[in-house]
Amino acid sequence: MRPQGIVAAGHPETARVAATILSEGGTAVDAALAALCAATVVEPALCSLGGGGFLTVLPATGAQAGQPVVFDFFTQTPIAKRPETAIDFSPVHAEFGGARQEFHIGLGAIATPGAVKGLFAAHRQLGRLPLTALVAPAAALARQGVPVSPVQADIITIIAAILGATPAARALFASPAQPAALIGAGEVLRLPALADVLETLAIEGEDLFYRGEIGQQLARDCAAHGGHLTLADLESYRCEVRRPLRREAFGARILLNPPPAMGGLLIAFALALMEALRPEELGFGTGAYLKGLAEAMRITNRARIERAVHAQPGEAVAEAMLAPDLLARYRAQLLGRPATARGTTHVSVIDRFGTAASLSISNGEGSAYVIPGTDIMLNNMLGEDDLAPSGFHGWPVNTRLGSMMAPAIAQTPAGDLIALGSGGANRIRSAIVQVLLNLLAFQMSLADAVAAPRLHGEGDAIAIEPGYTEGAVAALTAAFPETQHWASQSMFFGGVHAARRRRDGSVEGVGDERRGGAVACA
Repeated sequence: MRPQGIVAAGHPETARVAATILSEGGTAVDAALAALCAATVVEPALCSLGGGGFLTVLPATGAQAGQPVVFDFFTQTPIAKRPETAIDFSPVHAEFGGARQEFHIGLGAIATPGAVKGLFAAHRQLGRLPLTALVAPAAALARQGVPVSPVQADIITIIAAILGATPAARALFASPAQPAALIGAGEVLRLPALADVLETLAIEGEDLFYRGEIGQQLARDCAAHGGHLTLADLESYRCEVRRPLRREAFGARILLNPPPAMGGLLIAFALALMEALRPEELGFGTGAYLKGLAEAMRITNRARIERAVHAQPGEAVAEAMLAPDLLARYRAQLLGRPATARGTTHVSVIDRFGTAASLSISNGEGSAYVIPGTDIMLNNMLGEDDLAPSGFHGWPVNTRLGSMMAPAIAQTPAGDLIALGSGGANRIRSAIVQVLLNLLAFQMSLADAVAAPRLHGEGDAIAIEPGYTEGAVAALTAAFPETQHWASQSMFFGGVHAARRRRDGSVEGVGDERRGGAVACA
């Protein structure tokens, strides 16, 4: 009997848990929510109940069949700001092998978390199995412990300055064999307090986190030790249910994360530019294609700044950014050029009914603050420059933060259904754009589309993975002299986990090896 459901995720246990829920009769949404809980246990350096994310769903059956929806449970800025001199907010550095990035941590970096609200809101609207069944596998993993994977160990090393910044963070990620050191690959990480929280949440409800003992502890600690959050922030938080951004590109219908998130909008803009370039005629990996792709990234960044994507309300910015006149002007710039020579994880699920769920969740890099007695580290979303284009402490109060996370669903002309997404901060959009181009323009297999080398551009600076021909790379470097050549494929370039269901009902999935991806069938 061939598989009827498919999961692609950032860790084998995350994928296994989701597939188990599918086999027990759960929907793709049930599976994605169970995977969210599991990921907080086995991918703790990337996600947490103290963070936020997005879930894009295209239901195949039921009253909402065919009506796509996005659950926005990303983080929210506090209702009020404390003076800069009164907050706990300090810089640390993360080393990504070929790149060094500064982040800020402390209680003053914490935005209102939304993960728990998202879990409950999506379950109420589209879940089938009881929530106690969805959290049970994650709770079991947290209590019995799971060996740290090599990829997770690498991430822990990258953000070691954060995880070692406070006694609570050090205790959470301490090596069982050498408590003074951080946990390493193969060592078992146990989170018994998180197991208790998951089980209690499923029974008592979300108010435990937002109004009850957990929320009250967070609010007290913020008041006493330099955080912005109050109990009012937690009590007023809402999961927003939005219509996806719908775009047609290369004959496919693509559902993307809408504003106020930025990633989906920038992906739509870049795809529109690339479609005009006709990459299928240039050929994958040619010098002309690489230059066109790099220039499209540069133009997308320029348009983002010009239209102040981070500062406009939802639908208004989408209309402005994708307006025909703006697209036409930027397409002309692209075509007029010579044609010569951070912490996020993702889960993609498609169930036997044909419902697709695409979930991205992030804790940033973590704030180093752990809610006592919970094993939950809070996010540092107010300390990420990717999310603070107006400068640290310049954020508007009581506002949903923008995000590059872009859980996506595509329906191809051949009748395929594809769920995909990525981690990687600013590299999320470039990773997803390139995988979509590989699938739609170059007709690659799912495995080849994800495994193919990538590049990423920020202004004139281009980072490129190995795997392209010397001639193509030379052509790119001639056009972009600041090109940085990476020695190997890296998690810096994202981690696209993708699932596909073909018209005949057969399924396949790919977990990106850059971020320890895994696949499980049901």
